[in-house]
Amino acid sequence: MTTAARRLPPCTLIFEPVIRLLLLIPTLDRSGAEKQLMLLARGLPTDEFSVHVVALTRGGPYADVLRQAGIDVTVLGKRMKFDPRTLRDLRRLVREERPDVIHSWLFAANAYARFVAGGANGPPVVVSERCVDSWKSGWQLWLDRRLVSRTRMLLANSESVAEFYRGVGHPAERVMVIPNGIEEPPSPSCSREELLRELSLPDDARLVAYVGRLAPQKRLDTLLWAAQLLRQANERSYLLIAGDGPQAAWAKELSRKLECDRHVRFLGHRDDAASLLPLVDAFWLASDFEGMSNSLMEAMACGRPVVVSNIPPNRELVDHGVEGYLVDVGDGVGLAQYTARLLDDPDLAAKMGEAGRRRMQEHHSVAQMVSRHAELYHRLLAPAAEGQSGTEDAAVGTSQK
Repeated sequence: MTTAARRLPPCTLIFEPVIRLLLLIPTLDRSGAEKQLMLLARGLPTDEFSVHVVALTRGGPYADVLRQAGIDVTVLGKRMKFDPRTLRDLRRLVREERPDVIHSWLFAANAYARFVAGGANGPPVVVSERCVDSWKSGWQLWLDRRLVSRTRMLLANSESVAEFYRGVGHPAERVMVIPNGIEEPPSPSCSREELLRELSLPDDARLVAYVGRLAPQKRLDTLLWAAQLLRQANERSYLLIAGDGPQAAWAKELSRKLECDRHVRFLGHRDDAASLLPLVDAFWLASDFEGMSNSLMEAMACGRPVVVSNIPPNRELVDHGVEGYLVDVGDGVGLAQYTARLLDDPDLAAKMGEAGRRRMQEHHSVAQMVSRHAELYHRLLAPAAEGQSGTEDAAVGTSQK
């Protein structure tokens, strides 16, 4: 008995065009938004995306990281708040490169991107806002509202940021949340013993860390008051402050006035700051406002228990009594009391630290962050989205807890 061979249809290969993506940001300094852009640019699959990163003002450490990954980087050299030459150069670059999507980050880049694109005949513009920007002046908020019509989607890194921008005039259907992605923690750059020796600290020191910009919103005065109070509860406790900023000298002077300077170490900017987090016993963040703090997420990814200000973005990452503790803004006493509890109970500290590590792994991986961006870019360019203003059914995302 013979079996007739089935005639198979000829194989048809369908090649999806590579999406030309232009990522625009003011600088490529080593800061939170810049790091997220770098992680995204490196993580997007090269068979789906051709990425070109453009910095308005200057490059920075992440420019080298991107170039080493084979990603094109252009620096336009903006010289003033509004630089017509830079606007002209960006318009020319967009005309020559013909990107399919422009994705900008932070206020200046968001404005420039929408000045040169986002209209009916230009590529869709996605803007990223990274903080509850209560610092913005009236004219900046006015400009944001004027440019809403040229914005296909506003991406926020937390529900708190999304709520803020919906409140100042961005349509809810064009606001989406994609939380930050956090890399696997780096190996410590030194041992704990070496760190203690470098900082002239005793072998039995208990370490609390803050990593970030030394700026008013970070409430350094609260951190230093808490360090003084914690010192009285635990003479072995020391606060490590890693970072730089406009309040660096002021904070050092305040530590002397509060007479806690012997128990505080100002480390300045350190490229290895994230690798020091596994060596500390707890992490502090006392900010008035945030978007979604990279340093807080990095501390949690390292399995460190955290004591942080009770503001909406921090509540999206920390459940009180699970991954750490929440205290009222400005509550140095609360910071000290909860941290003393953690230092006195290593089992509790380890349990909370592990809960934070799981949370980061399950909900805030770099792969998840990259995948969500890739899905958005594809959706914006899908045939069904042509002629629409970005009101896709799945447009509005939520951060996962």
